Amino acid sequence: MTQSFWLFGSCLSIVADHTTTGGQYDLIEGYFPPGSQTPPHRHTRYSEQLYVLEGEFTVWADEHKVVLGAGESFFIPIGTTHVVAALSEQPARGLVIAAPSAFARLIEAVGTQDETAASDMALFERISAEIGDEILGPPGTLPAVATRI
Repeated sequence: MTQSFWLFGSCLSIVADHTTTGGQYDLIEGYFPPGSQTPPHRHTRYSEQLYVLEGEFTVWADEHKVVLGAGESFFIPIGTTHVVAALSEQPARGLVIAAPSAFARLIEAVGTQDETAASDMALFERISAEIGDEILGPPGTLPAVATRI
């Protein structure tokens, strides 16, 4: 059963998690309204593959910047500082595979059912640390390495 949550202005739907994949991966469908973006961060225990279903995503990954359209994908290895954003005037929708499973735990613990409700930042920071995520700045900022592009 798919569960949907709002986190940092994006709607993230958990399609598959550790309960259905044996912990091998999470499959998340993300809807990013125009202008939404993740905080700069890196995953120390899992990789991330982004596949664009609709719209356009801009990804900053270490010193690289790439703009992806529908049908394109981008792999973010473990330890890569990155930001994912929907910067065009249209929303973007994509699939994320996080392997091994961990990201869905963060979404379920911290996400809200109300798109206008703020997430519990103390809980976000605690769960992020537990799953090996390092948050490197607030949403709306770019990783320091990306500003040199």
